[in-house]
Amino acid sequence: MSSLICGSLAYDNIMQYEGRFAEALLADQLHKVNVSFLVPTMRREFGGCAGNIGYNLKLLGGVPVVMATVGLDSAPYMERFAELGISTQCVRVIDSSFTAQCFITTDADSNQITAFHPGAMTFSHENKVADAGAVKFAIVAPDGRDGMLQHAKQAAELKIPLIFDPGQGMPMFGGDDLKHFIDLATYVAVNDYEAEMLTARTGLSLAQIAERVSALVVTRGELGAEIFTGGKKIDIPCVPAEKIEDPTGCGDAFRAGMLHGLTEGFDWETTGRLASLMGSIKIASQGPQNHTPSKAEIEERFQKAFGYRFD
Repeated sequence: MSSLICGSLAYDNIMQYEGRFAEALLADQLHKVNVSFLVPTMRREFGGCAGNIGYNLKLLGGVPVVMATVGLDSAPYMERFAELGISTQCVRVIDSSFTAQCFITTDADSNQITAFHPGAMTFSHENKVADAGAVKFAIVAPDGRDGMLQHAKQAAELKIPLIFDPGQGMPMFGGDDLKHFIDLATYVAVNDYEAEMLTARTGLSLAQIAERVSALVVTRGELGAEIFTGGKKIDIPCVPAEKIEDPTGCGDAFRAGMLHGLTEGFDWETTGRLASLMGSIKIASQGPQNHTPSKAEIEERFQKAFGYRFD
């Protein structure tokens, strides 16, 4: 059965500056910055949380239904979804806007200057969860503020088990909003930094948040993940990556593994381990959607890492 993925679709424009920002920025002139950086290399990646989660879920043999808003420049992304066999029935085109875009310039010291244009993402509230039809699970990932609030409420009203994944969208919400999301959600998934922000803004401890949901999942990078459920904590190990290439999209890959495990009815140990493996596979590839393992290859890697098969 399909999984509804509410979140952003975006283009990531990634540029490399061969010098150092520090050599071009004068400390005593920062009040009137006017600089230009020559970027000999540039690549454009398909991204956005909903796109990344949907891509990884498809690799696992899942049926993602992506709910998002895109702009007048969305044809390449829609063509990609068609090639991948990912439904676009819940992707709305906003002809007056561009698709959300991130512009990232990295210097020789790996410092970054980033600009993000939300574009069509700000119209995400025009989509309705009910339009997705019958789905087994839903996830509300970073998107337009009103869209996130509305989609969580609609999923709860339709009694669809919901994962709340605030991600980089968390700064848009105050403590009361975040408590409301938690109360609507069946599961909450955050990384360790987001977990600290979530507890600080809500005034709730991780234990108190876990009491309000069926499971609280906290990823901790190379330290693995923790799943708080049923009054206990399950430690999920990190799966060693073949190489460390690019962390962009690793959290989304993890959430796809989590969605697949929930949809298939796996226990939490297996679900967490699969999610961890998906993050490990992604980090070895440049860009959030360029890794291409088959489902059989994912199954083999899982068995090698954990000694049993998840299928």
